[in-house]
Amino acid sequence: MTQESQKKQRRLGVLIGGSGLIGGTLAHYFKSKTPEEFDIRAPSSKKLSIRNAQDIILYLQRLKPDFVINAAMASLDSDAQLAFETNYLGTVNLARACTALNISYIYMSSAAVLPHGENLAEEDRLPLKPNMTNYAKSKLMAETTLEYMGETMGLDYTIIRVAIVYGEHDHKIQGFHRLLFTIADESMPFLFTRRKVKHSHSNANKLPYFIHHILNHREEFSRQTYHFVDKEPVAFDDLALTIRAYLELKKPREIYVPYPVVQIGKFFLERLISFLGQFGIAARLPPEYMFLKDVYQSQTLSREKLEQSSFVDPAPKENIYTRLPSLIIYYLTRWGHLNLITRYKNEFFADDLEGDFLYRPEELLRSVHADSIAPFAELLETKGDDESSYLAS
Repeated sequence: MTQESQKKQRRLGVLIGGSGLIGGTLAHYFKSKTPEEFDIRAPSSKKLSIRNAQDIILYLQRLKPDFVINAAMASLDSDAQLAFETNYLGTVNLARACTALNISYIYMSSAAVLPHGENLAEEDRLPLKPNMTNYAKSKLMAETTLEYMGETMGLDYTIIRVAIVYGEHDHKIQGFHRLLFTIADESMPFLFTRRKVKHSHSNANKLPYFIHHILNHREEFSRQTYHFVDKEPVAFDDLALTIRAYLELKKPREIYVPYPVVQIGKFFLERLISFLGQFGIAARLPPEYMFLKDVYQSQTLSREKLEQSSFVDPAPKENIYTRLPSLIIYYLTRWGHLNLITRYKNEFFADDLEGDFLYRPEELLRSVHADSIAPFAELLETKGDDESSYLAS
C-alpha cells in the first residue's frame, strides 16, 4: 500500500479549542496515540473563529473533514455577547456545517446545565431562565439546539458533559486548579463549604479514549448525551484537606465558614475592587467566585448510562486522589517558573542550569560557547540528502 493511499484511509478531524485543557489533551492524544488512524487539525482562532459563520464555511469547505470536535468555550466570566457568540452561536454554526457535510459532531458541554443534587441523570437539566449565569445559559441553549437539529435536520451529534475537570497542561488557573493554587498560595484560611459536600470530577487524560471510542462506534453514540465523570464523587472538604496534607501546610484550617458570611465578604470585596478602580488600579475576583454557592451544595452526576455503553474505562482505578501527587508537582513547578508561587521553588524544580543562570552567567556563557553551538548533525545530514536528491533529478 502506498503512502498516499494510507493517508486517504486516515480520518480527518477538526478540533476547535485546542489550546485549552481538554482540547490540548485531545490534540496530544490523537497526535501521539493514533497518527495512523486520525489526522487532526486544530486551527487557532485567527485561522478559524467560530464566532464568524463565514470562517466556518470556508475552512470546512476547503478541508472537508470527517468529523468536528468542539471543545471551545468563552471565559467563565465573559459578558453576555461573548458567551452567546462563542458558546451558543459558534456551536450552532458548526452544527449547521456538520449537517450540510453529513459528518459527526462531538460537543463538549458542562455540568453547569444541571441542578444541584446527587446521582443526576443526563435528562435532569435545568429549565432555561434569564437569571442563569451567561456560561450555564449558553451551554444549556447549545445542548437544546443540537438535540433539536438532531431531530429535525438529522445532525449526527454526541454531547459529552464534564464536571470539575483536572489534568496537566492547563495554562489557566481555573476549576480544580484554582483550588490547588489557592491552598498552595496559602490564601484560603478556612474551608468555604459545608461538611461532606460532594462533586463529580472529570479526568482530562481519559477523555480522549472515550472520544476515540465514540468516533469508532457512531451508531451507538449518535444523538446521545453522556456524563463523563469519575466513578466516585469527591467531598470538597476532604479534597482540600488532602491537598493541605501533601503540601504540609496549616491552612486551610478545619473551620467551616457559613455561606451567609461568605456572601458578606464577597460583597465588601466587590466594593473594594470598585473603589480601587477609581484610582486606576485594575483588580477582579476570580471567575470561580460566581460558582461560590455551588461549593455549599452537592452535585454528583450519574455514570449509569456511560457504564452501560460499550466503552471500557482505560484506567478504572485512577481518580483525583491517585493523580494528586503528579498534579501537585506539575503545577507547583509551572507556577514557580512563572513566579506565581515561590514557596516550593527549591523543593520542586531546583536545577544546576538555573543556578548557573542566576549566579554564574559568565561561566554558563563560556560553557555554551564551548560545547553547545555547533549545528545539529542530524539536520546537516538531512540537508545533504536533499541536495543529492535535487542534483540527481
